[in-house]
Amino acid sequence: MNLTRRTLLNQTATLGLAAALTPLSASLRAANAASRKLRVAVIGLGRGMGHVGALLHMPEVEIAYLAEVDSKRLERGMKAVGDKQQAPCQGIQDFRKALEDKTLDAVFIATPNFWHTPSALLAMQAGKHVYVEKPGSQNPHEAEMIVAAAKKYGKHVQMGNQRRSLMRDAIAALHAGAIGELHFARSFYYASRKALGQGGAGQMPAPDLDFNLWQGPVVEDRDIRDYVHYEWHWLWNWGNGELGNNGIHTLDVLRWGLQVTHPHSVTYTGGRYWHSDKQETPDTGTACYNFGKVGMEWVQSSSHPRAAEKPVGECLFYGEGGSFVINGTAWTVYDPKGVKTGEGKGPNGMDLLHIGNFIETLRGNATLNSPIEEGQLSTMLCHLGNIAYRTGTVVKCDPQTGKLLNNPEGEKLWKRTYRKEWEPSV
Repeated sequence: MNLTRRTLLNQTATLGLAAALTPLSASLRAANAASRKLRVAVIGLGRGMGHVGALLHMPEVEIAYLAEVDSKRLERGMKAVGDKQQAPCQGIQDFRKALEDKTLDAVFIATPNFWHTPSALLAMQAGKHVYVEKPGSQNPHEAEMIVAAAKKYGKHVQMGNQRRSLMRDAIAALHAGAIGELHFARSFYYASRKALGQGGAGQMPAPDLDFNLWQGPVVEDRDIRDYVHYEWHWLWNWGNGELGNNGIHTLDVLRWGLQVTHPHSVTYTGGRYWHSDKQETPDTGTACYNFGKVGMEWVQSSSHPRAAEKPVGECLFYGEGGSFVINGTAWTVYDPKGVKTGEGKGPNGMDLLHIGNFIETLRGNATLNSPIEEGQLSTMLCHLGNIAYRTGTVVKCDPQTGKLLNNPEGEKLWKRTYRKEWEPSV
């Protein structure tokens, strides 16, 4: 992928993502002229449409199945594939039908979080490689299971934390000593999310949506229909809040940059300060992680953009020689007095690069940029932060294993109860 990344660097800034597709496809085609066609399925056609768009530009890749419980989304996805791909594609509601196809090589999972691990386990057990969107698990026990399954079944499993492919140049510069020894890092997420009301209207997004299949493994504890397809993120029984929705992206970059694994302790303080409705997860807060010799924090303001103090970048690292700021794929180096001393820019093409890396790994031409065991180390930071928030405790961990220390209330949140027919197993 090095040639591809260099080509993209010069083209995407002025021509946009569309211009990047030609050099990417050309380099992949040249590398894989003798390789057989890979047959894949995409599950979930909200975020999954990004997967579809990238896969349609991958040479010798055939989208054999699209799986979606919402008929309108499925219709949209089938049209997108039909307009670009000559090979037939089957549209299905129940993804398990695709897993029965022994000629299917890989499954792309872009379902809600609570489906990530259960569907990934079923796919691996059916002999498929897996690309699963972040966070990859809905709770710590699932994080353990999906990693164990990848090892047990010997499958390539990539997590969709795309910055692992986009920011490789930036992190390489940081690790090369751009600001010397590192001590701390910060990241931010600011947005303008609105109130959702009190719920209870029970209106389905599509009249023939298979709600039972959408609900899947989750034991229902209230009427969730108002929260399909996105707002489930803000209810603990289904989602992981903003920490698991957007925090995972930059927390992963911070952990990567600091080269750390398990934290010693975690705090997450904040609350729901902006809207009075049925949402449960915090709209404002700060999660802090202590790794012993270094630390990091994630600052959240989901319902106020804080435009007057907009951060200079997504991820900031602080070291002996100054500050290193990453904003998108670009980075800037400042000395201790705040004077700019260097800068650089990596490639664009988020899904193309990360999915391309997964496809090339399946062909034996690359290694995964975000193997699931690495991705889940970062996802665990989200789970631990949410445990700290929900229990009102400082979560202390064994820095060797990541397990909780002396936190019985936290242990109750380590795993969930499943609907009987959907309980996952490795």
